[in-house]
Amino acid sequence: MRATEKIARKTGEAKDAAASREHFMQQQSIRIVRPEQFNSATAQTPGSRRFAAIHPGMVMETPMWGGIFLVEPGARTGIHHHGEQHTIAYVLSGSSYVRWGDCGEFHATLHAGDFLFVPAWLPHLEINPSDDTPFQWVVVRSTSEPIVVNLSDDFWDDINLSPAHLRVDDEQH
Repeated sequence: MRATEKIARKTGEAKDAAASREHFMQQQSIRIVRPEQFNSATAQTPGSRRFAAIHPGMVMETPMWGGIFLVEPGARTGIHHHGEQHTIAYVLSGSSYVRWGDCGEFHATLHAGDFLFVPAWLPHLEINPSDDTPFQWVVVRSTSEPIVVNLSDDFWDDINLSPAHLRVDDEQH
């Protein structure tokens, strides 16, 4: 094979490799999702609103789900769990009181700047103890499709969830 043929062949291979890399980079590109693109047509729990930002519906391949979780002042979610999903949340604003466990026997108060980890299948609920400030979390889940399993309000029949019985403090049990 002549030197010019070798050069032409290597140049062609280099062009093919560059085209392949460019295609890969386009598919693996960083995606920006602006607030006006958030989608409220995602799994919901009574008493809260979820807005999906990172999910397959945004025409991106992702093994995870990410979005915003909002609970208005004085509201509480229903008791629920997220099936096989593990959840990581960052408290962006406000404070929230969280109960969890087989009987709702554990509780903690979270404040802006705190992180929260919720294991798969764990029944829990969130309460906004504020009279005037919503709380907002950034949420990331371990699978791409949201899973929300809403449980009946009497799932924890021994626990009184009325606002008069809430003790909101910084203790974690």
